[in-house]
Amino acid sequence: MDNLYSLPDLPYGYADLAPHISEEQLTIHHTKHHQGYVNGANTIFKILDDARKNGSEYDVKATQRELSFNVAGHLLHALFWTKIAPAGKGGEPGDIGKLLEKEFGSIERFKEEFTKVAVSVEGSGWAVLAYDPLVKKLMIMQIEKHNMNLVPSLPVLMAVDVWEHAYYLDYKNERGKFVEAFWNIVNWNGINERFKKFQ
Repeated sequence: MDNLYSLPDLPYGYADLAPHISEEQLTIHHTKHHQGYVNGANTIFKILDDARKNGSEYDVKATQRELSFNVAGHLLHALFWTKIAPAGKGGEPGDIGKLLEKEFGSIERFKEEFTKVAVSVEGSGWAVLAYDPLVKKLMIMQIEKHNMNLVPSLPVLMAVDVWEHAYYLDYKNERGKFVEAFWNIVNWNGINERFKKFQ
């Protein structure tokens, strides 16, 4: 069975997000951590394929948990890379900004709330901005690990990775400083492109 997932190329160079994310930090995050989730997902699919072809037994509960963890890790990272950009290259909030102002009162108020959510994630995880097209409402959510507390089917428009592997080389244990720096590299153009798909 061929690999189903592959590591996507970044839409910028490893040094292009500095000083907010260093070249070393970004290189390790992309080529080691994200690659690890890709490898993990592909390995599990091979286990499942083998079991289906040969009738071999496997631990269903553990395998499903690992599959969810690794696939979600891959998909969130793939989204994350495209929703950040070199400082000054991410454009303006645009259409999503108008909805943020309507729901949160101002973009600054949204940033404050999103930052609090990101900094307070227990353990490893993410803060994401999701959109419910059914009621046309934005939601800020915490995701523990890669796959816990996520509302099924809601498209994620932007995400910030607050696993320590995303920032430790640059910020040590100061997650708040990393999230503060994140706002300098938000790719509003990419967020708006994704938002348009769900209108």
